[in-house]
Amino acid sequence: MQSRIMYIRNSDARREGPEGKTVRFFSPAMARQVRRFHQSFPEYNKTDLVLLPNLARELGIANLWIKDESSRFGLNAFKVLGATHALYRLMAKEYGAEEEPLCFDLFQSADIKKKIKDRTVVTATDGNHGRALAWAAQRLGCRAVVYLPKGSSPARMECIRSHGAEVVVVDGNYDEAVCYASDQAQKQGWLLIQDTAWEGYQEIPIWIMQGYMTLMDEALEQLNGIFPTHVLAQCGVGSFSSALQAYLFEAFGVERPLFIVVEPTEAACYYRSVVNGTNVPQNVEGNLNTIMAGLACGRPSLLAWKILKRYADVFVAVDDEVALKGMRRLHCPVGDDRKIVSGESGAVTTGFLITVLENPVYREIAGALKLDVHSRVLVVSTEGDTDPDLYKRIIEEKVDCG
Repeated sequence: MQSRIMYIRNSDARREGPEGKTVRFFSPAMARQVRRFHQSFPEYNKTDLVLLPNLARELGIANLWIKDESSRFGLNAFKVLGATHALYRLMAKEYGAEEEPLCFDLFQSADIKKKIKDRTVVTATDGNHGRALAWAAQRLGCRAVVYLPKGSSPARMECIRSHGAEVVVVDGNYDEAVCYASDQAQKQGWLLIQDTAWEGYQEIPIWIMQGYMTLMDEALEQLNGIFPTHVLAQCGVGSFSSALQAYLFEAFGVERPLFIVVEPTEAACYYRSVVNGTNVPQNVEGNLNTIMAGLACGRPSLLAWKILKRYADVFVAVDDEVALKGMRRLHCPVGDDRKIVSGESGAVTTGFLITVLENPVYREIAGALKLDVHSRVLVVSTEGDTDPDLYKRIIEEKVDCG
C-alpha cells in the first residue's frame, strides 16, 4: 500500500522575538529542576539515546538518533514523566509543601500518607498516560480512576489495573472520555490529572508538559555538544510536542532545530487547523480511526496550540502505513545498528523520515524540509510494545529479518 503523507510549512512560525508567558514555563533552568525531581525516584535512569549510523547512511543523512522511551520507569512509555510531576506538585500544593524541593521522599512520611490515602485522582487516556497516573498514584498511596475510550486495547487496560486503578470504558472516543473524566471529577470531588488544557484548566497540564522536558534535557546531554538540525515529535493533544518545542525555543531561540510535528491523518487536528489558516484550533470529530492509539485525539490542547502555532515549523499528517513501516524497520536494524522495539505511536516519526527519504514520490517534501546529507535528526520513540499482541502481529505480518 502506498503511504499517504500531507504536510504544510507554518508561515506564522517565529524564529525569534519576545518570549511569551506561555514558553517561559519551559526554560532550561525549569527543565533541570524537573529532572532533579525525577532523579529522586529509585526507578530513575536516563533512557538510551540510540545512534543508528547505518540507517542514517542508507537514508542519505548525516546522523539519526532515537530517544528510546521503552525503559522509562519500567512502564514502557514516556508518559510517567508528566504524570508524576503533575500529581506530586498538586499534592505538595494541597498539603502545604509547595516551598519544599519537590522530590519522592517528601511524600514518604506517615503523616502525609495518612492524608493522601483517601484522595482519588482521575484521568482519561488511550493507555499510556492512564497507566502512568495509576503507577504514580500507587506510589503515593491514593486511589486512581481511569476512563478509556470505546475500543481500547485490553492489554493496555490490564496494565492500568495492575497498578491498582479502577478502569472504566466510556461509550465514545478519547475526547469524549476526557469530558466524562472532567465531569466526574467535579461531581465526586476527585482530582483531575489530564494532559490537555482548556479554558479554566491549565495549571496541571503545564505541570505535565514540564515533566516531559526531562526527556529532552537528557537527550541534549547525551548528544554531548552535537546539535541536531531536525527534531521530529508525535502529536496527539499536543502536550508532548509543544513541551519539547517550548524548551528548544527557550534554550536556543533563533538557532533551534527545525521542528516537525507528526499526526495520524484521521486525527490531524493541528495539521487541519494550520491548513485552515485560522488562529482558533479546529477539532476533528468522529471515531478518529487510527492504529496510533496514543495519538487518536481530535481536540488540540489550548496551551499546546498556542506554542505550536507560534513556533513549530512544519505540520505533517500521515496514514497508519507510515507508523507500521517505522515499527518494522526499527525491529530489523541495518547492519549492526541496534534493534528498537517501538509501538505504533512511538515509531511514526521514524516511519515518516524513512518514507520521505526513500520514496521518490515525496522527494519534494524531503527537499522542502532540508533533509539531506548534512541533516542530524533526533526523533523520540515514545513507547515500546504497549500492546504486545498487536506489536507481534504487525511485525510478523511482513518482516523477515533473516
